[in-house]
Amino acid sequence: MSQAELASQHCTPRRGKEHALDRAQVDAMLADLPGWQLADGGKAIVKDFKFSDFHHTLGFINAVGFMANQEDHHPDLEAGYGHCQVLWSTHDVGGLSLNDFICAARVEALLAR
Repeated sequence: MSQAELASQHCTPRRGKEHALDRAQVDAMLADLPGWQLADGGKAIVKDFKFSDFHHTLGFINAVGFMANQEDHHPDLEAGYGHCQVLWSTHDVGGLSLNDFICAARVEALLAR
């Protein structure tokens, strides 16, 4: 599934291991999301975004937060001057779900604007 196809979808509640993606699905989706990597023993995806200053970093954080609230799927964010690390995982499935990849693609779409 392409990045654009992922970004056009919306998150739905996913609870239980049956919604966890297997390694082949994860690898296929990661291939369409440049710079995103596996983290937490394969239970999360992460990317560190770079910005010219804190003002732009904070704007990015606010945009990601707004999108995450709209999708009701929230990342772990870690920020400092000129960067923000975004980590997606679906705790209710014990790893990665389609929601994580939808939101990662939506973050990429935010930056493409």
